[in-house]
Amino acid sequence: MKYFIDNIASIIKAKWLVQHDNALIEQLLIDSRKLIFPQSSLFFALKGPRRDGHTFINQLYQKGVRNFVVSEAVDVSALSGANVLQVSDPLQALQNLVAAHRKQFSLPVIGITGSNGKTIVKEWLNQLLEEQYTIIRSPKSYNSQIGVPLSVWPLNEQHELAIFEAGISLPGEMEQLQKIIQPTIGIFTNVGEAHSEGFVNVRQKVNEKLQLFRHVETLIYCQDDHEINSGVAAVWQQLPSNKRFEIFSWSMVSEATLQIRTVYKEGVKTTITASYHQQEISIEIPFTDNASVENAIHCWCVMLHLKVPQEVIVEQMQQLGPVAMRLELKKGINNCSIINDSYSADLSSFTIALDFLSQQQQHEKKTVILSDILQSGRSEKDLYAEVARLLQQRQVRRLIGIGERISHNQNIFQGAGIPELAFYSSVDAFIKELMHTPFKDETILLKGARVFELEQIDRLLQQKVHQTVLEIDLTAVAHNLKQFQQLLKPATKMMGMVKAFSYGSGSYEIANALQFHRIDYLAVAYADEGVELRKAGINLPVMVMNPEESTFDVLVQYNLEPDLYSPGILHLFEEYVKKQGIQQYPVHIELETGMNRLGFSMAELPVLTDSLRSPFFKVQSVFTHLASSEDPQHDAYTNEQGELYLKMAEQLQAVLSYPFIRHVVNTAGIVRHPKWHLDMVRLGIGLYGGDSSGEGGLDLREVSTLKSTIAQIKDLKEGETVSYGRRGVVTKDTRIATVRIGYADGYPRRLGNGAGKMLVNGHLAPVIGTVCMDMTMIDITNISHVEEGDEVIVFGGALPVKQVAHWAQTIPYELLAGISQRVKRIYFEE
Repeated sequence: MKYFIDNIASIIKAKWLVQHDNALIEQLLIDSRKLIFPQSSLFFALKGPRRDGHTFINQLYQKGVRNFVVSEAVDVSALSGANVLQVSDPLQALQNLVAAHRKQFSLPVIGITGSNGKTIVKEWLNQLLEEQYTIIRSPKSYNSQIGVPLSVWPLNEQHELAIFEAGISLPGEMEQLQKIIQPTIGIFTNVGEAHSEGFVNVRQKVNEKLQLFRHVETLIYCQDDHEINSGVAAVWQQLPSNKRFEIFSWSMVSEATLQIRTVYKEGVKTTITASYHQQEISIEIPFTDNASVENAIHCWCVMLHLKVPQEVIVEQMQQLGPVAMRLELKKGINNCSIINDSYSADLSSFTIALDFLSQQQQHEKKTVILSDILQSGRSEKDLYAEVARLLQQRQVRRLIGIGERISHNQNIFQGAGIPELAFYSSVDAFIKELMHTPFKDETILLKGARVFELEQIDRLLQQKVHQTVLEIDLTAVAHNLKQFQQLLKPATKMMGMVKAFSYGSGSYEIANALQFHRIDYLAVAYADEGVELRKAGINLPVMVMNPEESTFDVLVQYNLEPDLYSPGILHLFEEYVKKQGIQQYPVHIELETGMNRLGFSMAELPVLTDSLRSPFFKVQSVFTHLASSEDPQHDAYTNEQGELYLKMAEQLQAVLSYPFIRHVVNTAGIVRHPKWHLDMVRLGIGLYGGDSSGEGGLDLREVSTLKSTIAQIKDLKEGETVSYGRRGVVTKDTRIATVRIGYADGYPRRLGNGAGKMLVNGHLAPVIGTVCMDMTMIDITNISHVEEGDEVIVFGGALPVKQVAHWAQTIPYELLAGISQRVKRIYFEE
């Protein structure tokens, strides 16, 4: 189904501020950072508490967007060639448009709401039914006033079943989501205390959630929940007799459509038996927790309602897989493990987090850092009494409370007998005392509402302290970026290479500087590097150059774009997105033109073009690597690579209905081969002050300075030896200094025995003896006024990294990328 801008204007009852042409609209855009195809995108300028979409209109226009929905008058003189529609509320317009789209289709649509379990039930239903149906479903947990319309918009004629979540936080919200989803089958998972702040009581919340099901044909729920059962009965009675929905209930205690008889847990499996239409049936699931049992029964009811054969149900249930949620487990300081769940704070999710904490067996001691719990519906005394009971039940040894409310109720926790207690009014107050709060050999759960920003504590608990530091000059990064930008045409984009920890300079901090200075793209080597950028707030598009099958989940979760470089990785990712129900996922295609490392060869193009005709991918860019762009002797070969690339790219363009970004050159190529700048260039070592072109025409500044300190000074007599293997032989009375850096920090062993030098008090001091894992000795005999604790420059400033790399018989890339992450990074701007 196609929508043109004039159709959309009519649907949303908009006023034309500017009308240029009748553009075809395929994508709905609400986030300027997620722009993929400008010409076919319609941008809704939504207003949020922190950002106003209207401020991004000019930026999007410059990127090619020509269709906008606004609520304010905008300067149309700067938007020539655009279509601008004005409405009173762009969010309402977005919802109305998608609601009209949904009405065009007649198919089973499952709408799921409830306090917990929505995403797992949705994902499990997809696992269970994907062989029987072509399914569209909400990506991840897109269940909000914005997420629901974005989930429903891709619905098309090929889909045979739809599964959408709906979540609310205020009265009046569900009515609009019902119009968008228009479910024919409803699932009410449960009702709890999550997201209760906006409701007077549980009954009000139940009634609001039931608005989703007023026009369903069948409603599935557990009648053991009194509030839900009463609410369903009341709604059912209010409906005209010819419009009442069928009730498909299940129960463990009373008669129901599906009467659960037994739940038997053994090992890692649970067997559930039930009575259905006077027959006994059973399933087995590979989980034993109560939440999974409840979620599986909801799914069972759906499959029975859809008349899936029982033998198929039994087989599929046994194969259910876990659904990744937001709990994160990571290594912390002093041999601690950190569980970060600083997304929400309600009793239901707190219980889940505590269960996860209990599963961790790395450390006997368990600590919980908990913010105020921001939920209504019960007194603070009762609320924190329940928290104390849960902590006591899980044998939590230490509680650190953050916030005024939990601190005010600390006497409740004292009475619960938790051995160690501490309370702070805010995160800042806790951080001030962090040095006096020992954490060692324990598992620490961070649990709190987003407004408390417990991620600050998370970062500190992971922080590594080391007297060897790498100082990064962010002013120099910006300066170097501008040096290269001046070589480009205004329309040429730039991709910043931040792989390998930004050539050793750090990931988030460098990426943040590049984002601030409006670079177009970032590239990392592996998915985990991209995840760290996303967690740190980087919203630029990120290409992952070495995607692996094991990281496909996080690629999608964090909106990272894989480089597909071979038939093998192409087919693996194609199967993955197909299974997940994802379409038009942004990818990059790498071509092999003579580097002979990664990339599709000319002979493999037919395989590639077949896959690109499918609806699962949106090609963001097609690129190749030049083998020797820095060497004038190989310029002819470089041009041959460029010509081959163009020929292959043209073949790909012939099968795609949209343009993609073309890029070929790296840092040296930017300087030496302007012919091959094309649509985008990739800037790597040049950002950090390295001139790989050898041209010397740019005013580049070295970004990194590696420093350490002197741990000890010794006076040696002639004939004594230094370090392992006794290779450092003293031929005269000598004074040496032991510096806190070794090959574990990234200082190469090749620099031992006089090959390398360090700067002390402005003078070069040669390395004496073998470089150790954590220490290196230098000869300071001829340098005066040196004391223990003094600073030593390993490279940077007066001792360029290029010189040290030459001594080590390598290149600056290797030296910079090899600096260990245990070396603390310090960032500064001039």
